[in-house]
Amino acid sequence: MNGAGEWGGMSGQPNTLLKLLCDQERLTYRKFNARFTETGVELFGQNPNLPTCGEPQFRRWTAGRLVGLPGADTCAILERMFQGYTAEQLFADPSKVIGSQVPAYDLDLEERIGMTAREAHEGADASAGASISDTTIDELQDRVFGLARRYHRLAPVTAFDEAEELRQKVDRQKDRTEVPAQRQVLLILSGQVAAIMSSASFDLGYLSHARTFARTAALYGESTRFTPLRAYADGSLAYIAYHAGDTTEAVSKAERALGYSGLGDVAERRLHAIQARAHAHLGDITSAQRAMRLSQEAGRDRVDELHDTVGGEFGFTAERLAMSNSTTALIIGDGGQAEASARQALTLLAQKSTDAQSAHVLGGAATDLALARLLANDVDGAAEALTPVWEIPRDQRMTGIVVRTARVHRHLTRPAYHGAHLPGQLRERIEDFNHVSPPYRIGPHVGLLAIEA
Repeated sequence: MNGAGEWGGMSGQPNTLLKLLCDQERLTYRKFNARFTETGVELFGQNPNLPTCGEPQFRRWTAGRLVGLPGADTCAILERMFQGYTAEQLFADPSKVIGSQVPAYDLDLEERIGMTAREAHEGADASAGASISDTTIDELQDRVFGLARRYHRLAPVTAFDEAEELRQKVDRQKDRTEVPAQRQVLLILSGQVAAIMSSASFDLGYLSHARTFARTAALYGESTRFTPLRAYADGSLAYIAYHAGDTTEAVSKAERALGYSGLGDVAERRLHAIQARAHAHLGDITSAQRAMRLSQEAGRDRVDELHDTVGGEFGFTAERLAMSNSTTALIIGDGGQAEASARQALTLLAQKSTDAQSAHVLGGAATDLALARLLANDVDGAAEALTPVWEIPRDQRMTGIVVRTARVHRHLTRPAYHGAHLPGQLRERIEDFNHVSPPYRIGPHVGLLAIEA
């Protein structure tokens, strides 16, 4: 072989004249660096701005991995160290400078092995710098999962603030790793945080922002092929859509989500419940009743890594399912089923510890029960049903509760109740209750078209 290919590093041949000259003089990095520093002082005197040469830089210079030449001062030092050669020649292929006959590679074997070992270690260290500790990822997972599981106890503003902090932390770690498995986990965590932020935005009444966060979660689910996250996000987009009056889109999103593979029973129950509500808003009673039945059917003992393993806000408890179906029953005009489902939700909730109880479910089911009783002209029963609602803290009076109490308020404005003491008292109390809620105080106008799942 001859020409450039001969000098490509095969059989240990040097790639640059600088490498060849260092090998001939047995200049290890330490010796080269000492001479480089002495020569620099000789040329420029004691100067804090003197050029330096780190070991990784030395490896790049001798390996021919330099693009262009170093700075003028560095070149001057190298030309003084290796007199008779220009900087261009020192970084060039040896055969182009002194011909095709390059002296044999006679660097001491131990030193050559040592240099190779250090070079290999540098490469590994660079790779390690492109990853992050698995412990860091575990900690982020714990925090995201913990927030999802505590969500029912938090005010929406608090939940959003915590989620935003986590979003920033996850994003910083994503920029630090190039390990595919780590990036996959971090991308999924980003999607989960976006989904939580969508829930919090919705609960505060910001429907357009909730939609944006849900779409963000869906994109992360799609890019990572994590179908439980896609399904959860599409379910959220469905109930946001029917709140915004886009009932056809709501049905479409729910049906698309139900077509994903790899979903557990909890995920499918949630989606069927959302689908039922969407059909109810379209006035399709038959489809709404069918979806409600499907949401209540026994599952096939399937689980997924989001709705079951993480759970919390990503889950869909039995009492939340019952509450959702009570609302759907009200929309299609089935007061009897609505009351039965609302009672079931409240009974299931009462069986849990105080910490495990959701203000959202309590307020939603109690308000649904009140409206079901009003449909049966039982005003006293409605007032009784609303009793626990008034105790819900102001900062947890989220969109789902606000729109439900507003439906009760609208019902109580019917001519049949004009002048009656108890209906008037309930109307005033609902107004006071809602006007201090986050959707009224800090959120935009809350449309009262629909009631949240």
